[in-house]
Amino acid sequence: MQGSLPPRPRPNRGRALRAGGVVASAALLLPLVSAGPSATAERPGTATLQGEFAAAASRYRVPPSVLLGVSYLQSRWDTHSGAPSVTGGYGPMHLTDARTALAEAPHHSDGTEDARGDTARPLTVPVTAPARVAPPATAELPARLRTLDRAARLTGLSAEELRTSPAANLRGGAALLAAAQRELGEPLSADPADWYGAVARFSGADDSLTAAAYARDVYEVIRAGERRTTDSGQRVALGAHPGVSPDTGQLTRLGLRAGDRARTECPRTVSCTWVPAPYEEFGEGDYGNHDLADRPDSQKIDFIVIHDTEGSWDTTLKLVQDPQYVSWHYTLRSSDGLIAQHVPTKDVAWHAGNWYVNATSVGLEHEGFLAAPDAWYTESMYRASARLVAYLAKRYGVPLDRQHILGHDNVPGTTASTIPGMHTDPGPYWDWAHYFELLGRPLKASGGARPAVVTIRPDYAAAGERYTGCESVGTPCAPHGSGAVRLRTAPDENAPLVRDAGLRPGGQDSTTDVNDTGARASTGQQYAVAGRQGDWTAIWYLGQQAWFLDPRAEPAAVGARAPVLTPRAGLAEVPVYGRAYPEAAAYPAGVPVQAQSPLPYKLLAGQRYVTGGKRPGEYYYSATFDPASHRVVRGTEQYYEIQFGHRVAFVKAADVEVRPAGR
Repeated sequence: MQGSLPPRPRPNRGRALRAGGVVASAALLLPLVSAGPSATAERPGTATLQGEFAAAASRYRVPPSVLLGVSYLQSRWDTHSGAPSVTGGYGPMHLTDARTALAEAPHHSDGTEDARGDTARPLTVPVTAPARVAPPATAELPARLRTLDRAARLTGLSAEELRTSPAANLRGGAALLAAAQRELGEPLSADPADWYGAVARFSGADDSLTAAAYARDVYEVIRAGERRTTDSGQRVALGAHPGVSPDTGQLTRLGLRAGDRARTECPRTVSCTWVPAPYEEFGEGDYGNHDLADRPDSQKIDFIVIHDTEGSWDTTLKLVQDPQYVSWHYTLRSSDGLIAQHVPTKDVAWHAGNWYVNATSVGLEHEGFLAAPDAWYTESMYRASARLVAYLAKRYGVPLDRQHILGHDNVPGTTASTIPGMHTDPGPYWDWAHYFELLGRPLKASGGARPAVVTIRPDYAAAGERYTGCESVGTPCAPHGSGAVRLRTAPDENAPLVRDAGLRPGGQDSTTDVNDTGARASTGQQYAVAGRQGDWTAIWYLGQQAWFLDPRAEPAAVGARAPVLTPRAGLAEVPVYGRAYPEAAAYPAGVPVQAQSPLPYKLLAGQRYVTGGKRPGEYYYSATFDPASHRVVRGTEQYYEIQFGHRVAFVKAADVEVRPAGR
């Protein structure tokens, strides 16, 4: 990976734009950080990363708090062992060298998933990957994707040093900040308040709204302070500077175009732009790439679905503007957290591969790659995403929990035949624990010492699960933090992994492949406890007991309190569904009845599953370009959502009884 980005991983179901709760206002506007350390935090010697921050700041006369604050927004001070981000950014300062970052296939072009997921109106135009093109020359890239070259010129350090040496990388970032300060005609002041323009410039944004949102986040970190242990085991601290009030007027001197928020549905705390997806007819009565609706008046929005693009920002935006492709509501840019909205939230985008979920959800695509964990997500994108999700959750009453804030990999197949083709992003490397901290809903223990329900909560940085298949089948992936635990048939590390009858109808064991969700429980998901033995905990999962290593000294789960359900008395088993459709009698003339086909799983008597709440049976009929024929069909049948396996599922309310956890 020296000198260029590593080769892209093999195509997988988690790749590409798979054709893709009230929060306190303070969580939206300010901290999005934990309580900061005191201003008298320890000052390690220069051999440590903390010392290297101090040395770089001193060499280029940048206030240490500014250098630390900018780096936190870029990487949370992680080095990623010299591996690049999705936009070709290296090191704790995310210096970009993205010559080869733009040649990839989008994820909605992989696998067999129909992103619309409705048998009444399946996609008739195949979604195919665009032809791969040679990466552009460096001079053709936007300035935000080639900051490493400029840092090399300013410091005299080689590009290789800037990529691989944290100390050199920090010097490069400090040199860029100092150069921006001089270009603005500002002194190299010791007061961090005087560096607002340079901080905004460092974002690489080409519009004033995005630059201002980035600078605001940096100064929020500076005011609140932060401390953490990095991916290299280094303890880094930024002391709180609560009185810093930056000179925001410097923004007007950056020469950026004015940002345009017209038509967007975003909180004021993020930068958002409108890049519309087309609602157009083509061919023989075909149309794309979303459906008009009137949510939430017509249907409640219950889910927010997190995707990763498996493609670059520019590729992603081109595809969502193609009427013959598919759609999602928002895309988030890695380098600075810029958000593009494509579909109004009242309308239904084609992103999740399950029409019931599509009709009741909002889809967010994040610039990133499931199977290339070292093509990492920036903190600025995590924060922008969390602010957007918190805003949407408050607006539509979506609970901030893992049964309503879903990954694409948590969306169930609609029928048995669709399960193997469902997409698997954002995968085990998405940091759900950090994400929920940013949402203002940290995943904390809420149960007793031996609770009846647990929340999966491994230490992301220390999680020991290793995966295969990132670059080729069976090949080990690079070691990396993970937010998931692996599930076995017995409390023994040598026991087989539990089986997923939907993914492998032939009864084969699950695997450690990064795209295999058959024996995986993810951070934030809640399950009823099925047993304990030594350092092991068992949960009810896909109709069976599933064991994970959960030692008291390094627990992989925390106690929780949540309602659970079980088959009602007299039933040996109940069917499980991938959607919550109404009974046949509810469909009016002119709307074809949608068969409610059970999935190849059973919820057995004596088993318990955490429920995400009761919901009506609904079907949104939308099979024509003219919305005059669209209608929502509701029946009397009621359902419960459950955390059944790695993916959620639905059971009929008449088949189960709900109990408080522990009974």
